[in-house]
Amino acid sequence: MKKIVVLAAGTSTERIVSISSGTQVCRALRSLGNEAVLVDVCFGAPDMNPKTVFEGDYHLDEVISYIRSFNDRTAEVAERGYFFGDGVLELCKSADVVFMALHGANGEDGKIQATFELMGIPYTGCNYLASALAMDKEMAKELFRANNVPTPEGIVIRRGDPIVNPAQNGIGLPCVVKPSCGGSSVGVEIAHSDEEYRRAVEQAFSYEDVLIVEKYIDGREFSVGIVDGTAYPVIEITPLIGFYNYENKYKAGSTIETCPADLSQELTVKMQGYALDAWHALRLSSYARIDIMMDDNENIFCLEANTLPGMTPTSLLPQEAAVLGIDFAHLCEKLIQVSLQG
Repeated sequence: MKKIVVLAAGTSTERIVSISSGTQVCRALRSLGNEAVLVDVCFGAPDMNPKTVFEGDYHLDEVISYIRSFNDRTAEVAERGYFFGDGVLELCKSADVVFMALHGANGEDGKIQATFELMGIPYTGCNYLASALAMDKEMAKELFRANNVPTPEGIVIRRGDPIVNPAQNGIGLPCVVKPSCGGSSVGVEIAHSDEEYRRAVEQAFSYEDVLIVEKYIDGREFSVGIVDGTAYPVIEITPLIGFYNYENKYKAGSTIETCPADLSQELTVKMQGYALDAWHALRLSSYARIDIMMDDNENIFCLEANTLPGMTPTSLLPQEAAVLGIDFAHLCEKLIQVSLQG
């Protein structure tokens, strides 16, 4: 039995998703007898006393309501000039481990991981350097190319750069426009015309100052979870409408997810191999998930790595684990185990 802080929420565009992950992880860990508590990294929890919070009755629903009450107040974090809520670091230091249920900026990008390493706080997931490399799609693409990991052709554009039509920038149409450091496909658009391209660039710049423009791969989308250096079964993601954007990721019934994916053994092994190549190229550890496209000619392309993948029972990594006979609660414990071993 461990004392565990499940750290969630934060200020990124994925705050709501993070609260969902944190809630399910906390509930699962408590079902196995752990003293797990859910904490908003920026606003804490109703009880922040390290001497009492892990003891006695714990009312998770009340904590969730408390955390959700701050959903429209994240701008306060920037105004007050510091990120961590009062007592959050002290509470994390008192725990046996922090389960990272954060997603997106200021959570998945290595900043919190670096803080924890300086303070000697054990946490789940990749170290600060790997987290930063994977979150920055510009750096990830450079490392993929340097290590012969197949990835779509792409260019980087920065705020203030002249917007060059796709026909002239070497990518062409259709193309994918996405923020360099975003997650959950927030701000991602597929452009089929010059007008759509300019609109997509404008929208993406509303999130970040650096964008990736990639060649669009027309084909099937997959994901491969990797835990402690072992590739899990491949899962195929088939949106009923459009592509695997934010809405299709989180709206029930909008996507068909098939695991194991309907692939030959040869293609399965090949795809898992490329996922592991991406894992090594980005210096990942503990666990992660690699997103992949395959075109109609069975060419495989690694898109990006998620170092803190979604963690609800219906998220992709838990579905892959279930095929191996690992239920959600025991997957959460396994992720703690492999992280502490690292």
